[in-house]
Amino acid sequence: MSALGDLPIHLPKHVAIIMDGNGRWAKKRYLPREAGHYAGMSAVRETVRAGCDIGLENLTLFAFSSENWKRPKTEVGALMGLFRTYFRSDMDELVERNVRMRIIGHRGRVAADIQQMIQDSESRTARNTGMNLTFAFDYGGQEEIAAAAQELARAAKDGRLDPETITPDLFANRLFTSGLPAVDLVIRTSGEHRLSNFLLWQSAYAELLFLDTLWPDFDRAALSAALNQFAARERRFGALDSEAVA
Repeated sequence: MSALGDLPIHLPKHVAIIMDGNGRWAKKRYLPREAGHYAGMSAVRETVRAGCDIGLENLTLFAFSSENWKRPKTEVGALMGLFRTYFRSDMDELVERNVRMRIIGHRGRVAADIQQMIQDSESRTARNTGMNLTFAFDYGGQEEIAAAAQELARAAKDGRLDPETITPDLFANRLFTSGLPAVDLVIRTSGEHRLSNFLLWQSAYAELLFLDTLWPDFDRAALSAALNQFAARERRFGALDSEAVA
């Protein structure tokens, strides 16, 4: 059993979460959307702590999509402010918990101080050996796949790569998530049933779990319940299950 005592022995190697529902959480309470995002940051903190305590190896959180730039400037500004706040307030704890942080996405579109925070956080935790915590920030799955294809195409054009040698593993090594295992479990909160351009390649055989819970209400108990649901599923990766084979 896990350190919490009520979880399955075999945990997913990589859990990815689409953190959705901050705005609706705020609206239900007659609060501005920014208040929902602030509450959502508390849920991030709680989930990361729970992941460490449970013993997750890899946790990836969808923090800001490449499409989120289309939102009102005031909301985007608030989200960037929360990102800065998280780095300032939580880095010491992440270091103490032996967490290795990684940020994936298009870094060139964010402010210079945020770019520096990203570099500093990755450098500061690079040698940590605990949970790999990845934030998908200014991230889009299609954009990521296109960038990997462009890189391989340039290599082939320059004669550095034989196109016939391109395999799924080789392609995966060109993605932002190179070095991380494929996603085993995708959790999306707020009742929406879609991936929203999140880790499209990496989630090819992931189990999908859609919860009605709004992200600010997601907590340690919700994560534990999700992991138990994952453990109850039979993963066949396109093959027949043992009963059918028999």
